[in-house]
Amino acid sequence: MGEGDAGVGTDGWERAGRALREAGLPPGSLVGRRALSGGTYNTVEELRLADGSRYVLKVPPPRTVPTLAYERQLLLSEAEFYVQAATVGVPAPSPVGECRDGHLLMTRCPGEPWADLADGERRTLRRELGRLVARLHRVTGPGFGYPSGALGPLAPDWRTAFTGMYEALLDDARGYGAWLPRPVDEVARTARTAFDALDEVTVPRLVHFDLWRGNILVERAEAGPRIGGLIDGERMFWGDPLADFVSLALLGNIRQDTDFLTGYQEGGGVVAFDGATRQRLALYRSYLYLIMLIETVPRASGDERVAWVRATVAPQLTAALDEIGRGTDTPADHGS
Repeated sequence: MGEGDAGVGTDGWERAGRALREAGLPPGSLVGRRALSGGTYNTVEELRLADGSRYVLKVPPPRTVPTLAYERQLLLSEAEFYVQAATVGVPAPSPVGECRDGHLLMTRCPGEPWADLADGERRTLRRELGRLVARLHRVTGPGFGYPSGALGPLAPDWRTAFTGMYEALLDDARGYGAWLPRPVDEVARTARTAFDALDEVTVPRLVHFDLWRGNILVERAEAGPRIGGLIDGERMFWGDPLADFVSLALLGNIRQDTDFLTGYQEGGGVVAFDGATRQRLALYRSYLYLIMLIETVPRASGDERVAWVRATVAPQLTAALDEIGRGTDTPADHGS
């Protein structure tokens, strides 16, 4: 079947050939498949063709697999992210052919997921990343929310969209009986106290919302490392660009990342960490950390993973909720 067989039996090869054919590429030229690690929801593999070209095929799990509400039609959101990123010259995969419900075929970006780097290289790349994210945030959308329609049509305002996103996630927590460090209803009451701050966001902008290091490809070159692509845009939504700062400083504090913030400003990005901004950022932190805790149930995560998430993520969720509870009088040097 060729080197790097990504699965057992012929089903995977038939699926890959069908994806190539539907994209207008010769299915008979497929000579290799290689599973790509890092994803926890979709199946992802690299396809190698006889001419040396490489593509990435992403396939969602069967419809019978339990999911969170926002995860329906994830690949439609991912394709939308890549199309929009191209409009501002941000390196990312390009969808090949039409994005279908059953799969997404895309070009392969150069590089490997961000790993440990020398301090000078890391600082340079964080600054480059800041400029790229600022460019992403120039892109505006037709409304607020998930473009996949997983939670319904796009909303006319950010408050409507985000409160719907948050409430759908808490409904998932209730439905799956997910463990949280505080009762679901208490989380909901705390979050509502910060919803007024959402009214400050009046323009829907492109938000990746999953820009941790694993989704940033680093390409090695003679002149030094550079960012080869931003990948896995499946959690993309139209909303408040501030929300991207959560995964960019996953489990940390974006305000301590001076290199990223310098690049962000160089790229035209603007952010001031005033009271209302900090409330919104705490809301977005709580949203992502809720996802990380709740998804362990439908993912059927193993004991080791569950223990790590509870020990590591739950305190971050609690800190975000505490910050929301303190309101806009939270000291400027506290939290993310």
